[in-house]
Amino acid sequence: MSPDTIGALANQLYEAERHCKAIPPLTGQEPSLTIDDAYQIQLANVKRVLDMGHVISGKKIGLTSPGIQKQMGVNEPDYGHLFAAMDNSAAGTINTAALIQPKIEGEVAFVLKADLSGGQVSPKDVINATDYVAAAFEIVDSRIADWKIKLVDTVSDNASSGRYIIGNTRLKLSEVDLPRVTMRLFKGSELAGEGTGEAVLGDPCISVAWLANRLWSYGVTLKAGEVILSGAFSAAPLACKGDVFTAEFSSLGKVRAEFI
Repeated sequence: MSPDTIGALANQLYEAERHCKAIPPLTGQEPSLTIDDAYQIQLANVKRVLDMGHVISGKKIGLTSPGIQKQMGVNEPDYGHLFAAMDNSAAGTINTAALIQPKIEGEVAFVLKADLSGGQVSPKDVINATDYVAAAFEIVDSRIADWKIKLVDTVSDNASSGRYIIGNTRLKLSEVDLPRVTMRLFKGSELAGEGTGEAVLGDPCISVAWLANRLWSYGVTLKAGEVILSGAFSAAPLACKGDVFTAEFSSLGKVRAEFI
């Protein structure tokens, strides 16, 4: 796809986010859009945001569960970039006026103490490079109307990244068996979802290793200090103004998000 077309599609997504107004699927406009085109669109907007002075705080991994992959017709996850401005951990609140159609996912956040690079990263390498893990919420948001997305739509749209919140309990990986960690997600007092770490490619460490190796093919390194959101434990319910969500994790404690 030509650089002009890449730039035009990236601009549509940027303006959609800026004005909180969804656009039709890119795949409807450009049926020949490929996954590599989609990552180029994503990176065009990443460069734009960096040029504006924003700072990358990490990465997020999506489409990690077999059910979601089957639904999307893919056999691997996708990824997006996180920025420091997306981190709502301190307040624990999410401003719905700044989002279009948010959903919420409970997952495990990895915070790295060493870079992961080279293209042959193993789960053991992830363990050695991780400073700590914590319970987290990822608030996903699509700039594509009504979440009518295919894989290349969400990849172009920075993997539907929105906001994130990281819980206060921080553990070394030696202190927790991530595949066996359980999570219960509550909307108010109502159970809205549940799952285990095994839902994330069998082990969230495998998810982070996949990301490091996938990024290496684009010349990108996971860096010390970055936050890596490793993938959802369960399906993501819609979140609206007034909603309060709590995720209770075995070992990792709780994380809370209030939508205002």
